[in-house]
Amino acid sequence: MKKSSASKKTASAKGAAAEKAPVEKAAAEKPAAKKTAGKKAAAKKAAAKKAAPMKRQAPAKKPAVVPKKAAAAVKGVAPAKTVAAKPPRGESRTALVRRARRIDRELAEVYPYAHPELDFENPFQLVVATVLSAQTTDLRVNQTTPALFAKYPTPEDLAAAVPEEVEEILRPTGFFRAKTKSVIGLSKALAEDFGGEVPGRLEDLVKLPGVGRKTAFVVLGNAFGRPGITVDTHFQRLVRRWRWTEETDPDKIEAAVGALFPKSDWTDLSHHVIWHGRRICHARKPACGACPIAPLCPAYGEGETDPEKAKKLLKYEKGGLPGQRLKPPQSYLDAGGKPAPPLGAG
Repeated sequence: MKKSSASKKTASAKGAAAEKAPVEKAAAEKPAAKKTAGKKAAAKKAAAKKAAPMKRQAPAKKPAVVPKKAAAAVKGVAPAKTVAAKPPRGESRTALVRRARRIDRELAEVYPYAHPELDFENPFQLVVATVLSAQTTDLRVNQTTPALFAKYPTPEDLAAAVPEEVEEILRPTGFFRAKTKSVIGLSKALAEDFGGEVPGRLEDLVKLPGVGRKTAFVVLGNAFGRPGITVDTHFQRLVRRWRWTEETDPDKIEAAVGALFPKSDWTDLSHHVIWHGRRICHARKPACGACPIAPLCPAYGEGETDPEKAKKLLKYEKGGLPGQRLKPPQSYLDAGGKPAPPLGAG
């Protein structure tokens, strides 16, 4: 009896173990199945990705270059590196006005004695001398007009002159036939239409033979004290070098530059620019190394930059040479300027 009872117990234990084994096996197989399923899903995804067309990636954006002030205002962001453009590329209108006026102030200190470089004693002499100055130097005109005005002191005298005699006097100035016609013609107009007096209005002056806006403004500014801009070859060259304007037409240059300055400055501005063009900022070889406004000039380097070599290019009083007037103002003489020699002097 005991034996059969023990056998029953053994059989019962074996049955329980047999029932437990499949359960444990299934439990052990579950994680393995999950891993296998995960691998299969990953493989499917990879295969699908390869099969799908490749999308082009957008190029990485370049960091924006912003002004230093703007970058500094953003906390935690280092200011972007900026490359300073050569002035005045991108120069604002306000910056241009400030730079132009500063150049004029600097030139006023360099040429405090600047004046019209034509000898004259009255408006008539000035208008005639200015007409004669076309295509020649003021020096040559100043050497020629003493004989002209000694023989024909008034508009009435010159209006009645024999053209051939005037031509002979004016021969040294060049284009003497055309100039003779102009000065006799304007003298007749003054005598007949204006009572022998030079008019003080622009609209009247430009009606005279040989008189354009440039000549008119020379007369108005220096004989009548009325502001005007004299756009001669020196003025045109310099204001374009300084990039005050890109205009080439004299009337448009006059308007563009005039808008940068108060009207009261126009006459002196003309003297400063023209004097600088004659003495330092020459057409073919500017003396950049001796230029007082070099830091403000966008064209610096077009001429000689070596200071010693540049000094040798200076003209008139800046180079220790005589000026253009035979009878210059006292302020010029006080500044070390020398009078020009008369015609025919050695």
